[in-house]
Amino acid sequence: MLFEKIRDIIGEQLGVSDVDSITMDTSMVKDLEADSLDAVEIIMSLEDEFNISVPDDEAENFKSIGDIVNYIEDKIS
Repeated sequence: MLFEKIRDIIGEQLGVSDVDSITMDTSMVKDLEADSLDAVEIIMSLEDEFNISVPDDEAENFKSIGDIVNYIEDKIS
């Protein structure tokens, strides 16, 4: 499933030992303590994985993992 793939990529990038703790409502900044550099690296990994391009202004709107999943779902469907 798309969510699990995205969750695993984010978990790996941020060194989250229990990726099952990441949900659609998880905030990258508040819950996972990702900084702006982490966010850029995650977006780049997702772009590579799904062969998409995420403009910076779109990426700035991502508040939760669910926002990322929904965006990528729209782009690849």
